[in-house]
Amino acid sequence: MVKKYGFGKETETDAVSEKIEESSKSELEIEATTDAEGTHFTMELTDETAVYGLGEQMRGINKRGWIYTSRNMDDPSLTESRESLYGSHNFILITTKERNLGIFIDATGRVTYDIGYTKYDELRITVSGGFDLYTIEERTALEVVREFRRIIGKSYVPPKWALGYGQSRWGYKTEADVREIVSGFEKNKLPLSMIYLDIDYMDRYKDFTIDKNRFPDFEGLVRELKAKGIRLIPIIDAAIKVEEGYEVYDEGVKNNRFCKDKEGKEFIVGVWPGDSVLPDVLNKETREWFGEKYKILLDKGIEGFWNDMNEPSLFYSKQNFVKCINEIAEKKGKDLQAEDFNHINYLLSQLANNEEDFKSFYHNADGKTISHDKVHNVYGYLLTRAAAEYFEKYNPNKKYLLFSRSSSIGMHRYGGIWMGDNASWWVHMLSEFKMLPSLNMCGFLYVGADVGGFDGNTTEDLLLRWFALNIFIPLMRNHSVPQSRRQEPYMFGKTEVFRNFLNIRYKLIPYIYEELERCAESNEMLFKPLAFEYPDDERAKETEDQLIFGKEVMLSPVFEQNASGRYVYLPEKMKLIKMKSCEEFTVTELEQGDHYIKIPLDTFAFFVKENGYSKIMNYIQK
Repeated sequence: MVKKYGFGKETETDAVSEKIEESSKSELEIEATTDAEGTHFTMELTDETAVYGLGEQMRGINKRGWIYTSRNMDDPSLTESRESLYGSHNFILITTKERNLGIFIDATGRVTYDIGYTKYDELRITVSGGFDLYTIEERTALEVVREFRRIIGKSYVPPKWALGYGQSRWGYKTEADVREIVSGFEKNKLPLSMIYLDIDYMDRYKDFTIDKNRFPDFEGLVRELKAKGIRLIPIIDAAIKVEEGYEVYDEGVKNNRFCKDKEGKEFIVGVWPGDSVLPDVLNKETREWFGEKYKILLDKGIEGFWNDMNEPSLFYSKQNFVKCINEIAEKKGKDLQAEDFNHINYLLSQLANNEEDFKSFYHNADGKTISHDKVHNVYGYLLTRAAAEYFEKYNPNKKYLLFSRSSSIGMHRYGGIWMGDNASWWVHMLSEFKMLPSLNMCGFLYVGADVGGFDGNTTEDLLLRWFALNIFIPLMRNHSVPQSRRQEPYMFGKTEVFRNFLNIRYKLIPYIYEELERCAESNEMLFKPLAFEYPDDERAKETEDQLIFGKEVMLSPVFEQNASGRYVYLPEKMKLIKMKSCEEFTVTELEQGDHYIKIPLDTFAFFVKENGYSKIMNYIQK
């Protein structure tokens, strides 16, 4: 049963695609109070209560015991202390033996979830600004998720080729660089479906442009790669460079397409191109205009994009930067005491993504002026929606690849996400795994993290384990910073093992895609916690490093350095399939209970329920 309660939402998000009449607040069972901070909801938590959801967040699948804030933020220090990541996904599922209750906060501003952090036996939700609250109560946790997914609309499904392997690196700067990567994969007989271009392909980091010196025949390169079964996937950033004569900027100024300051002038921010402006995607006409700009690259044969920096991430605002520099300049020639030096460091640290800056520019939300601070969390969603809606006009019979760094619920209908700027840490591989079911609950099925880690130096064993982890994950992209060691799979000694893992992935793509389409159509989760599949099994409830994939498979990857295997809990009798290659594999039947499984670096292992064994083997043996 779904109920909706209105609390003065300021602008429509379209997160819920089904019209639901409002219920009287007298029917709301959750205690609600309002003060200067916002609206507070409190609920008692018993010892057995588990709380799931919130999509892209750190820590466990069960969110009990920490505080989380929905505030889309570009901050790559993805540690357990983080309260916010790149997306805001305001759905939680509260489960006990007696009850399964879903709560969705359809809000555009900050939402804080204190889930047993201040008081372990209390859930406290604080919402700033207006919002709609939805409650969903069903017999099981999976039924709650299905009902929620039904009312928010069907999930995005990419073209089938987008489940292939993608190679990326911030630093593929020229046509020669791209051809070198293709050659490396071909020489080592490694399958490849996508090469990603970061900001270096652009003319001085300007969206919808191409550096003609670095890519003199961009269209020819796109055709050449596609003939090999490889798509070129360029990045699009949120900000537009301030430069007269740059067509996108000139058009935007002429037609009033950019966010404004309090005086009605374009709000100037600093990002990769220097002084830039932000498309006002809260405005429908601006979304149509910005989406149409993708045509420049679509006409050159491009079939997919990744949207970045769309929280939006700001290096600085021009007004705050000038103020900071002037204040530092006052210290010139003076004897700096410790307090002065610390203050300068503080001023510089406050330049990027400053909350006061978010309050200093405004949107024209189809006739209504709204401070960005109040709608911050939907900016990335609406920018990606602009692209997807234009693709539908450009070619309604074609599927395009589209995924984004920033998101909120609603964007799940238009594209997928990658999990932001992670690092080459073993714990980040585990974090990716634990986010999968939480994101699925919120409608995001085409998801994944940067394989091998974006920042830092990966190791061969970490990369091998990460490849094995990602064999079943829909978005499989290896991505890294230019300062890191090269992490293309042929850069290491065990190239044959990487080749075998990729061949297994490609062998299983038809099965993975079939499950992806089924889950999108039926509003199911592609990745489920064991607790959802086996709600009466206490061991299953506490197991968070194993997941059920689709109907038949259980995944239990290795997440520890130098481990040659791991302990696995089987909630029922299953078959263990160990694969060294598509041709070399073993099958062992194991009873319900605990098992230690040897999984060498050159082996991919997964479990299959007895009733799904024949189906999986049909795909493996094709």
